[in-house]
Amino acid sequence: MPVVIAGVLNRTPDSFFDGGRFPSVEAAVVTGRALVEQGAHWVDVGGESTRPGAEPVPEDEEVRRVVPVIEGLVGPLRGRARISIDTYKAGTAAAALAAGATIVNDVSGGRLEPEILRIVATRGAAVVLGHLRGRPATMMTNVHFDDVLAEVGRELGERVAAARAAGCRDIWADPGIGFGKELGHNLTLLAGLAELKRQLGVPVMVGVSRKRFIGDLTGKPVHERMMGTAAAVALAIESGADAVRVHDVAEMRDVVAVSEALVEARARREKHYNIGHHGSA
Repeated sequence: MPVVIAGVLNRTPDSFFDGGRFPSVEAAVVTGRALVEQGAHWVDVGGESTRPGAEPVPEDEEVRRVVPVIEGLVGPLRGRARISIDTYKAGTAAAALAAGATIVNDVSGGRLEPEILRIVATRGAAVVLGHLRGRPATMMTNVHFDDVLAEVGRELGERVAAARAAGCRDIWADPGIGFGKELGHNLTLLAGLAELKRQLGVPVMVGVSRKRFIGDLTGKPVHERMMGTAAAVALAIESGADAVRVHDVAEMRDVVAVSEALVEARARREKHYNIGHHGSA
């Protein structure tokens, strides 16, 4: 299955990279269509920032921000790309799915508002279950893991089981890079992504785009983290990521294409070697 590129479309005033860029519905719709032209398979529409320390947005305000954008994209994107709603609120998810979204991307994995899983199941939508302890506003307070890979795997596994119990069928997982994790935790999760994917048994989406850990490593501000993002995206694909969530779709499309080709070449080489090795035994 080709790697899915999910393009970020935030209608928020305070997101860490693109906050305030789309004050009008029309501007957001134009950008959503452009993301697909650039290579996005999903357009991930958000109406509340989940950056560390972000204040929650009332549900009615979140709905007001995202639903008109989704309605404006449904027709132009039909048959070309899917629309996902980036929310942990059950009411927002229901409104977005009614407007035409077909995926719910919940950073809490259905933990903050468990009703969201039933809504996803009832609508026959897909769900991306993110890993998060606490809430976005407080997630970077007292961060602690004894074994981040094992603990995230176990806790995400519990969310996958809860989604299945609610009746969800199209389930994805996201290790929550940057969500309640420090630099070392993020690096360990990316390095161990293949193991995590085997453990969960569902497709995995990774969101690394321009995040703080890249700034920690490079010393670059958020607007200068594209190359660091490219490196992290390439590693994620090499480790088996099925989807990447990015701001810079056109540039990351090239990273994805090259990374996929290298992964496929290696797989062919390994298959050839194994066949030849066993055939000569």
